Amino acid sequence: MERKKQYLKIKKSTPRKRDANERKVDFQPTYHLFSKEEADTQSLRCIKCPVDLLKDMSGEFSFCRTGCPLENKIPLWIEATRKGDIKTAFALSNEISPFPEILGMVCPHDVLCQGGCTIAKTESGSVTIGAIEVYLNEQAFKMGLKPDYGHNREKIGKKVAVIGSGPAGMSCATFLLRGGVEVDMFEKSDRPGGLLTYGIPNFKIKKDVILRRFGWMQEAGMNLHLNTDIKDSEQLKSMLDEYDAIFVGLGAPSSRGARMKNEDAHGVYHVMDILKHAQKRVFEDFYESILEGKDVVVIGGGDSAMDAVRTSVRMKANSVRCAYRRDQANMPGSQKEVINAQEEGVIFEFYTAPKEVVVDKGRHVQGLICQKTQLGKPDESGRRKLEVIEGSEFELKCDVIILALGFDNVEFPWYDDAQINTGRWGDIIVDDEKRTSNKRIYAGGDAVRGADLAVTAAADGRKAALTMLQEFDIKNI
Repeated sequence: MERKKQYLKIKKSTPRKRDANERKVDFQPTYHLFSKEEADTQSLRCIKCPVDLLKDMSGEFSFCRTGCPLENKIPLWIEATRKGDIKTAFALSNEISPFPEILGMVCPHDVLCQGGCTIAKTESGSVTIGAIEVYLNEQAFKMGLKPDYGHNREKIGKKVAVIGSGPAGMSCATFLLRGGVEVDMFEKSDRPGGLLTYGIPNFKIKKDVILRRFGWMQEAGMNLHLNTDIKDSEQLKSMLDEYDAIFVGLGAPSSRGARMKNEDAHGVYHVMDILKHAQKRVFEDFYESILEGKDVVVIGGGDSAMDAVRTSVRMKANSVRCAYRRDQANMPGSQKEVINAQEEGVIFEFYTAPKEVVVDKGRHVQGLICQKTQLGKPDESGRRKLEVIEGSEFELKCDVIILALGFDNVEFPWYDDAQINTGRWGDIIVDDEKRTSNKRIYAGGDAVRGADLAVTAAADGRKAALTMLQEFDIKNI
């Protein structure tokens, strides 16, 4: 059979899910990893597009690699996986991506690599790229293989400070270590990983997968400073005296509010408060649940809202509802996560806009007054405008409200003294090489883009590291 015809014969397969009744009582992963047989079979579906030959040509070409912000060498490591050459597949997967087994779990593949897959446009559906990448890396780890963090490379006499240990900082440190640079990483929390550790629930990615990477980086010589917040100009000035360059990857740490009456009531939480609380319970820092027995309403329709509703179920809430202003088709988050939440018993209140928090005399949450909405005529972008239906107020009884409405940037006090220019929304302004207005300070990830994806943050961190290495006149990493 011709290789290019295999995808017509082999049905697309995705990782199997645990039963909803089983998974909703714990924080263990929702999905099973691919078996060898599943990975091998799904690898056969790849038609080996001539990505590198055609990607720079004008036209409407799109491929898995062009859909990936890291431009990962996907066809090459899929082919190596198909041949059973895990060592080569592992090397190719890790050459460009700083943590492929993590991105294989958290990336929105359907709109990135798998969305660009040539056969995604056919009835057969795309190659299951993310699941194959997770499989090959985990197999490599079982074989004793480790990623390259410059263990065997001589240090070059350069030191870089990385502020923030999220995806951008983690990526930047990876490529700097490979180049022989000494790296000191500063993280304000008690564990590294930023959003990956405390912002993404354990049922989406186990935290030992993330901490494993930091362990390897520390083995390679990276100094990790936890519980260390860079708060003022004196700290930053001291760092500029000590380090050859600084990378800022502080994310977009400010949760948005709903601007409704009584939003400061007892029982109203921002989504990161709940996700961090839940993850600390997984880490067994403490055991109590602030949501147990509560009637919870989550406001929002993105992935953080889905994380919040599914976390609330596992924290033994009495009931969990999600209030969203539009319909399911217009939700900005992953439809896969919406389906998972519905399977786990979450009730969705569509066409519902929050108006006011109902409180008692002690200002404790008693309910949420909402208004019904409808979709009107399209605006200039083509999206239908949202209209509130007058006189449609109704109340959702609840004692906990979780705001999952996105995140904003924060202008830290030392930005001005460090001569770091920012944009209208507090985002750090950088050039194409990820340099800020202070040529010794680089930045990337959500601190630059606003709330975005882990993979775009990883691409920013890599670009910044490669720019620094070029400045240091280091090649062949």
